[in-house]
Amino acid sequence: MTSINSICIYCGSSSGRLDAYASAALSMAESLVNRNIKLVYGGASIGIMGMMADQVLKLGGQAIGVIPKALAHKEVAHQHLTELHVTQSMHERKMLMAELSDGFIALPGGIGTLEELFEIWTWAQLGFHQKPCGLLNVEGYYDSLIEFLDHVRAEKFVKHHHRAMLMVESGPEALLDRYVDYQPPTVEHWLGKDET
Repeated sequence: MTSINSICIYCGSSSGRLDAYASAALSMAESLVNRNIKLVYGGASIGIMGMMADQVLKLGGQAIGVIPKALAHKEVAHQHLTELHVTQSMHERKMLMAELSDGFIALPGGIGTLEELFEIWTWAQLGFHQKPCGLLNVEGYYDSLIEFLDHVRAEKFVKHHHRAMLMVESGPEALLDRYVDYQPPTVEHWLGKDET
């Protein structure tokens, strides 16, 4: 069993096209607070990022923001968080978010969300951390990406156990349940041959 005290959530700095994206962010906030899990996120007050942080705080939970100085100066930083860390660079931001978190989840978002997810999943694949990574696939937002990742696996550019590390669920409760039971690949997986 994995001890999950804090989760890093990657998500959009805009609201997106569908109301369901914001609803999912609010549901995720509720699930985190109900499980006494701290939110770690990009520190913004805008988009579904801000909505999720506001909901966590409203429900009595803890929201920890990490934002680079360049964005904080543009006045998008959330000013009412439990903690707000201002970093010198994006690289420092991502490292600190990783250090503060026991797992990582991507909600619907744009290029930045995808970049953060792929980097942290790559770090897991390389064995730099053993924390769970996943997608909250709201209204099929990530269906095409999931199909492509399965194609990458079929073409043997990603091993089966590395593809399986990225968990996918449509609801926060189901995803968080899987995080508690998460087992990272064994040493044999890193050293052994790929399965068919």
